[in-house]
Amino acid sequence: MDDFLDSLDSLYPELTLETDDIIMTIAIKKDYSYIEDLDKRKEEFINDLKAFIKEFEETPESDEFMKYYDY
Repeated sequence: MDDFLDSLDSLYPELTLETDDIIMTIAIKKDYSYIEDLDKRKEEFINDLKAFIKEFEETPESDEFMKYYDY
């Protein structure tokens, strides 16, 4: 079973983003290799990341996550 889980981990590249307030590790499922220009590839990725955050913002899971901070 561990071999199977290890093989899943290698299917997608992972990226860890860190600021003073947040550490987020994400697996990138989209293949950006079809975009030859590096700046355009980066722009596409950033736009996808923004869309991902916007989509999360509109889900019930985002509300549930924020409830973590209720005391």
